[in-house]
Amino acid sequence: NPHLEKMKEDILYHFALGTGTHDFPALFGDVKFVCVGGSPSRMKAFTAYIAEELGLGSSNCDYPNICAGTDRYAMYKVGPVLSVSHGMGIPSISIMLHELIKLLYHAKCSNITIIRIGTSGGIGLEPGSVVITKQSVDATFKPQLEQVVLGKTVIRSTNLDEQLAKELMQCSKEIGQFNTVIGNTMCTLDFYEGQGRLDGAICLYDEEEKLQYLKKAYDSGVRNIEMESSVFAAMCSLSGVKGK
Repeated sequence: NPHLEKMKEDILYHFALGTGTHDFPALFGDVKFVCVGGSPSRMKAFTAYIAEELGLGSSNCDYPNICAGTDRYAMYKVGPVLSVSHGMGIPSISIMLHELIKLLYHAKCSNITIIRIGTSGGIGLEPGSVVITKQSVDATFKPQLEQVVLGKTVIRSTNLDEQLAKELMQCSKEIGQFNTVIGNTMCTLDFYEGQGRLDGAICLYDEEEKLQYLKKAYDSGVRNIEMESSVFAAMCSLSGVKGK
C-alpha cells in the first residue's frame, strides 16, 4: 500500500501495536513462519507445541500474548514462528490479515510462509483427515473471492502456492500419522445454511437437496468446508506472501 509511506505512524488497532510505540524489526524481524487459526487458546497451545518441537521451550512454559492490550486477537511468538488467532469468518480474518501483513512489512521480514490451520467440515473423508488446500472456492465452486470495494464488485483469485502444497504433503507422508489429501476448500459466508446444515434456526431445504449439493461439491474437487480460506488466499496472493 503506497499510502503507508505517507503516514507518520501506522497503528495496528486490533493488535494494540503501532510503529510509534513498538520496534517492529526488533520484535518480529526474525519471523519466517506465521501460523494462524481461529481460537486464541488453540494458537497458544500450538505455540507451546512448536516451542517443544524446535527445542526452544517446553509445553509447561507460559507464552505471553503480544496483543494483550486488546481482546480482538491473540498473538504468540517462539523463535521464527508467529502464532496468531483470527476469529471466525471472512470479515474477522480479513482485518487480522491486513494488520499482520503490515506488521511483517514494518518488521522488514522476508521469505515468509503463512499457514492457516484449523478444523473444518470434511466431504467424503474420514474424520480426523487433513486437507491441504489446493485452491479456495466459493459456494458455487468458483476459485474466487467476490468483494465490494468503493461500491464496485472486485473479483480476486484464490489460488495458493502449489509447491508448498507438495512440500506439506511430503511432510505428512514422512510423519505418517494422518490421512492427508490435497483438495479444494470451499469457503462459505455462514456456518449453517451456507454449509447445507439442517440444524440452524432457519432451513428452507431438505436432506435430499443438501446431499445433492454436497455431491456436486465433491465432484468439483471440494474436500472440506470452512469460512476463511478465500480471503486468506486472495490477500496472500496480492501481497506476494507464500500461503497455504
